[in-house]
This record gives sequence, C-alpha cells and structure tokens, in this order.
Amino acid sequence: MVNNPKATCQILARLLVAHGVKRAVLSPGSRNAPLVAAISRQEGIKSYVTIDERAAAFEALGMAEISGESVAIVCTSGTALLNYAPAVAEAYYKKLPLIVVSADRPAEWIDQDDSQTLRQPGALANFVKRSYNLRAEARDDTQRWWVNREINDALTLAQSGVCGPVHINISIDAPLCPATPAVGEQRVVTLVEPRLDLTASQARWLATELAPPRRVMVVAGFHAPNDAINRALARMGRMNNVVVLAENLANLRFPELISRIDTVLSQIPQDREANYRPDVVITYGGALVSRLVKRFLRRADGVEHWHVGVSDHTIDCFQHLVKRVDVAPELFFPALASALYSHRGYSTYAQLWAALAKDAYASHEGFVAHAPWCDLKAFSLMMPALPRNLYLQISNGTAIRYTQLFDCASPRLDCNRGVSGIDGSTSTAVGASVVHPNVLITGDMSAQYDIGAFSSQQLTSRTRIIVMCNGGGAIFRFVGDTSELPELDRYLAVGVRLPLEDLCKGYGLTYLSAHDEKSLAKALPRLWQTSDRPVLLAVYTDGILSAEILRKYFNRLNTTNLKPS
Repeated sequence: MVNNPKATCQILARLLVAHGVKRAVLSPGSRNAPLVAAISRQEGIKSYVTIDERAAAFEALGMAEISGESVAIVCTSGTALLNYAPAVAEAYYKKLPLIVVSADRPAEWIDQDDSQTLRQPGALANFVKRSYNLRAEARDDTQRWWVNREINDALTLAQSGVCGPVHINISIDAPLCPATPAVGEQRVVTLVEPRLDLTASQARWLATELAPPRRVMVVAGFHAPNDAINRALARMGRMNNVVVLAENLANLRFPELISRIDTVLSQIPQDREANYRPDVVITYGGALVSRLVKRFLRRADGVEHWHVGVSDHTIDCFQHLVKRVDVAPELFFPALASALYSHRGYSTYAQLWAALAKDAYASHEGFVAHAPWCDLKAFSLMMPALPRNLYLQISNGTAIRYTQLFDCASPRLDCNRGVSGIDGSTSTAVGASVVHPNVLITGDMSAQYDIGAFSSQQLTSRTRIIVMCNGGGAIFRFVGDTSELPELDRYLAVGVRLPLEDLCKGYGLTYLSAHDEKSLAKALPRLWQTSDRPVLLAVYTDGILSAEILRKYFNRLNTTNLKPS
C-alpha cells in the first residue's frame, strides 16, 4: 500500500483546491508532516516554506490581502500555533480569509508532560470565525463523511459573509505516515449567498436625507482599490454639499478628493472649526489612522453618523452613530450617487473645504521646503519618487503617519491597520510581493521586531525596503502622552541594535544608505533599478529633531521658525 498521508490530511488538501485556495505557507515540523505531504503533493495549490511561524502567518496575510483570495497556513504542534496569533488577529479585523491548520497531539496526551503539547483546540477562538477539532484518522465512511462536512463548513465560512480566518486543528497519532489508501474525489458543498443590494427606493429615501442644504462628509478608511467605489464617490464629490475625505489607505483617486486629512484638518483655526462640521458623516472601510479626524468628529455635536459595510459589529467610532448600513460599499455608493443626482441644490460646503485644502497644501509646501533634514523632509522626497509599477506597504508607527501627509504615486497602499501592530510588517510585505512587486517603508524598530523576515525564501528582488533609521520608537517622541515622560529614553524610545549593512551582507540584500537630502536623491534611483536580489535603503535621521519638526508641522498656523525649541 502506498505511503499516503492520513485520510483527513488528504481530504483537507483536496477540498482546499476545490474551494479555490491556491497558496499555502508551510512551516516544517514532524507532527504536521502528513499535512505538509498532502498539501505539497496536491495539484492546484502552490506551497511556500517559512520556518518562523509568526513570519509565515504574516506572509500569508500579505498574499491574501493583495490577491483577494484565501491562503492556508500549516504548522506543527505546540507553541508553533501560538506564533500565528498576531497575524490571525490582524486578518480577523481586516476580514481576510486565512485558513489556519495546526497539527496536534492526540487529546489523551495533552497535559500529561508529553513533549510539544498544549491545549490547542480553541487557542485562537477570539480571532477566528470558528474553530474545528478533527482527528487525522478517518477509518470508515461515516468518519470520512464527517471530516468532509466539517472541512467544507470551515472553508465556506472563511470565504462567505464577513470573511475571516478559521482554525482547523487536527490531532495526529503515530505512526505519522503509515501506509494509507488514497481518498477519492471529495464532495464539495457550495454556498449560494443572497446579494445585499441597496434598493432604488431605499437609495431615494436616504438621498432625501442628504439633500442640500444639509452638509455631507464621507470619510474613507483602509480599503482595497475598487473602481465602483471610486467612480461613485467621484460623482458625489462633485456635488456642492458633499466633501470626501480619505486616508491614503482607502486607495481612492479623483480630483475633488481630500486625501491628506491631517494636513488639511490641522489648517483649521480652532475658533472656526464649527464652520467645517458636517450634518451627516458617512464612513466605510477599516480603522482610521488620523487622530485629528476622530477628534474633529467626536466633538461635533449634532452630527449624524452612518456607517456602511457588512459587519458583525456595530461600529460607532465617533460616538454619533444613527444608521448602520449593512451593504457592501461597492453596492451602496453607486446607488446612492445616482439617487443624489436629482437632489442637487445650492450649498457652499464643498467650496469651503476646497479653499481650506488649497491653503493647507500651500502651507504644507512652504513648511516642508524650509524644513531641515528630518523624517518629514525624507518623506517629502520619497513619496513622489515611488514607481507606479510597485505597490506600497507601510509599517505602523510614524511611517504610516508621515505617509498620510503626502500624495502618493503608487497604485496601491496597504498597512496592517486591523490591530495596528508593528510586528510582521516586513513579513507581510514579503508575502504580498509573491502576488505583486512592492516597496516597504518601515521604521527601524519595526524592522528589528520582524528581523526573521530577512531569512525568508520568499524575500526576492520583487521587494524593495526603505528603513527609517531615527533611533527607534520615534512615535513615542511625538505623541504628547509619552514625549515628556522621564522614562522615555530608557523604556520607550529605547534605540535599536540593527546593523543593517551587516544584515544585508548576511542575507544577500543590496545595501544603500542616505544621511541627507543629497545622498537620498542619489540613492532613490538606485533603489528602483532592476536587480536580481532585494534592495534595502537605510535612511538616517535625528529622531529628536524629527519629532520636534512634526509637532511644529501640526501647529504650523502659528509656527514662525523651524528650529527646535
């Protein structure tokens, strides 16, 4: 009899392909050897190997985000599964369908001082849509029917409704790879989902509530590029009572769009803030980066908040929610834009915001032009230079906040804003590059946190990396609550031990560096040149000066000089 993997492992591999899973990231282990064998032998699914489970899960996250498809991750028993938790949590809040598969020891050996055992069933319960616990042995028709049904359920659940990760835990007893019959074709359960459109009558009803003289603001959080949303919001943005504000991560592009939210909001004099407040604010997409827009809208008394998007939760970020619209944004906004067309009327609201944005952009340019060498100056040179053929991945911390202050030439921007952690930023970019070439802009603390990504087999010339080397923890020097703490230097902005040039030599990356405007301008073209290996650019700035300049930027209405106080 052929040395086939155990039946449940074979059934899983066949059903992964049947449900459209094209990629799997495998981490080596002995207990998961039957799973590795079954999936790697299965036609129709491409397997990638990453030793570090935390990095592996973030790589899969990047693949899923850019491809829009489910990705499987497979680990051995013990703490390997727990290393998946950060990326699985990110996937849960970004609504990405990761298929988490963990090998386990038989239940009778848990808590018996047997090696590499812990309580794996339900270990990720707070961050997955559902957990499944199966045995690798399916010895008769009834057991195989049950395994087939459970795996069909898991894969359907991950990819339907509000997408998200699921966890399939499979206990595997010795011998791990016995002589096992091959399983036959598997029954595939498909789901026919109703389409949740906004009806014409609903759209007309909502449009009457948004007609002039009511002032309407749309605020877009992180979202994948979508032509239907872009066209609809561009149409709404041409109405004189509607203004559209978007994070760069919303991936919107049209002339009337205000995409540099913090730059514009920081231009509003405090005594005139009420002039710019909307009557209705409509939001969609994920969590917002901008603390200014959240503060602006939370203290806007009387504003009505509508949140658009299919969700399992009531999202009331501004504390003014009155309508929860459980319709996909790509279906909602085109219907609403068409219904609004007949309600055109006189309003100066859009004109008021357009004038504010024009003044804000002008003051931004003047401020940046006179700024000394610092993080802000470096971003002012990097952002316009990004090639249009590369997607942009950004780490959390100051990197994403600086990115928000500039227009971006890159066709797509992504960041791990589901839970906004700095862990896994490099690995996510590495995984995303499997689907489309990209450039990562990250901080030195984030890069050090995810240093295992440099050893990944998936790190190729399809990824370019820019590391902002400002001494580590620059965000803590800027945030008011931490910047004045006496413990700042010792416990928060602690600095990093990140010998990037040596790391590049060790892992086979081309190393570039910049210490001022002139050297950055020289390095950027070299960063984009065709290469047969990854290229890393280290940009060195003064973290203390950079934080002081950024504070002055947000107070630039009253700033008369740029020297740090």
